[in-house]
Amino acid sequence: MFRCESDKLFDRIKEAGIKVTPDLSVQLAKGLKLENPVMTSSGTFGYGIEYSKLFDIQRLGAIICKGTTLKPREGNPQPRLIETAYGMINSIGLQNVGVKAVIRDKAPIWAKWKVPVLVNIAGDVVEDYGELARELDGVKGVSALEVNISCPNVKAGGAAFGADPECAAEVVKITKAATTLPLMFKLTPSAPDIVAVAKAVEAAGADAISMVNCYKGMSIDINNRKLVMANGVGGMSGPAIKPLAIALVYQVAGAVKIPVVGLGGIVTAEDALEYIMAGASAIQVGSATFNNPRAALDVLEGIQSFMEKEGIKSLKEIVGAARR
Repeated sequence: MFRCESDKLFDRIKEAGIKVTPDLSVQLAKGLKLENPVMTSSGTFGYGIEYSKLFDIQRLGAIICKGTTLKPREGNPQPRLIETAYGMINSIGLQNVGVKAVIRDKAPIWAKWKVPVLVNIAGDVVEDYGELARELDGVKGVSALEVNISCPNVKAGGAAFGADPECAAEVVKITKAATTLPLMFKLTPSAPDIVAVAKAVEAAGADAISMVNCYKGMSIDINNRKLVMANGVGGMSGPAIKPLAIALVYQVAGAVKIPVVGLGGIVTAEDALEYIMAGASAIQVGSATFNNPRAALDVLEGIQSFMEKEGIKSLKEIVGAARR
């Protein structure tokens, strides 16, 4: 097989014992290139500002801030977060400061950073997404939007926007019409046919897909004979959902041409590499951050070490490797 001069040069450098940093960059969308594939997951990393005091967050591929709505929200009543075996269940209820406060107080700080920040947006009705996208369009410090279509749709009787292909596509169209920012749509594992939803989102103009959001979970206090969560049902995340999420990423990555970002139970570099080899172009670290604040950085360093050890020059070489 023909080998270009750059490949031969890489081999000679490696044989000489010189350490070469592999290319970890990822082009998620036009205007959104990440230096590496490690992102933080919405709702687990605050606004990034909090963690900047603990480690060099500028080394990450991207930061996704907590879910943002049109108006501030107090969230659901306590208790709304509990630990489980191999994970956690949360029912935070999208507590956040609202989009205007994000633009006023957070974006000016992000604008000074090297690492790109994506704002995760969530709405009660389809029109909310368009209004949120319009508000954030052109705001310095906001590099892209992650559109959460796993939220309850008030007008649709409580169904998730992302559970129905037509509804999901409608959200894509209204959001895309309102902004020039790159758009990544976050899918729910509760969709009856997540591949159909992914295809509909792609056809409607999405730049990328992130998946999956939490699975539905519940815990019962056997002593008091009551549900533990004040809201009853919450979102299950953590290592327990990883095999389930990887299976869905594998299916969707084989069905769409736009980049897929994998998430769900990633704690180590090995976890992240499984997603990447299943077809994910990038990954998100979420719940692991609660136990280890620098989990995302540990994952990044582990991916780089693996690639150096295996002589992998570019991340692209292993994206979807398990599919071949």
